[in-house]
Amino acid sequence: MIDHIHLIDTHFQGVPEAIASFCVPHEGGALLIETGPQTVVDAVTNRLDTIGLAPADVTDVLVTHIHLDHAGAAGWWAEQGATVHVHTVGARHLADPSTLWKSASRIYGTDMEALWGEMRPVPETQLNALDDGDTITVGDLTIEALDTPGHAYHHHTYLLEDIAFTGDVAGVRLPGSLHIAPPLAPPEIDLEAWRSSIERLRGRDLSYIAPTHFGLFSDARDHLDRLAARLDSVERFAEELMASDPTDDEIQEAVTEWMRTEAEQDGVSGPLWTRYETANPSWMGAAGLKRFWKKHRAEA
Repeated sequence: MIDHIHLIDTHFQGVPEAIASFCVPHEGGALLIETGPQTVVDAVTNRLDTIGLAPADVTDVLVTHIHLDHAGAAGWWAEQGATVHVHTVGARHLADPSTLWKSASRIYGTDMEALWGEMRPVPETQLNALDDGDTITVGDLTIEALDTPGHAYHHHTYLLEDIAFTGDVAGVRLPGSLHIAPPLAPPEIDLEAWRSSIERLRGRDLSYIAPTHFGLFSDARDHLDRLAARLDSVERFAEELMASDPTDDEIQEAVTEWMRTEAEQDGVSGPLWTRYETANPSWMGAAGLKRFWKKHRAEA
């Protein structure tokens, strides 16, 4: 099966290996796992053309969760005829993305159009809301949806034989590196739920991990072990940082320095660090850790 998966580099914002889409041909066409934002539609369709596929050949689209870098173009693909599969909690936001778009606008402001383009609604007749353990049969493929919160509570991992398409729950890891960075975007970071999701994945007989940021890696067990250790580091760092009741600027500075130091210890620097920052911005990590602490740890 692994030889039939096409890893598509969307070249988000002109940066290689930041956001992936995965194409899996089947006997009746092809399916996509992750769409990226609307701004990368041309890059994805151009890549499909090189393997002999047109947009109308994509019968099904699976998104791990509804964040714009994963599902922003879902409505566009629905307009081409695809059925869109999504976590049951996120389905209403794809049918009517106005609230999601407004929320993101508070974070990205005037950069919204340049980053994400637009987000078109998915007709409810083309939406398939998935619960934990549901399966999708497309042509000769059968895929299982596994509820894996932690980065977001509306998050599924998709299992195809021994391959796990993990969205953000298995972290950010770029080709040529062993460094794994948990994406800590607000507002739903939950480290305990994240650890439970890792244990669920460990309990499956996986050979390959396919994170949306970015690639297809053949060391699934080792990858998950290193991610679990990284989450422990995140929690220790957050406890030390927040004990001093820092200002927002101090949190930003400390998180950026910590993320860079963690990456450097794994041999990441220079242009590779810049690509990690595109896929997993440290300023979002600062906002996410602050939100996590306020929601889950402040009273304790």
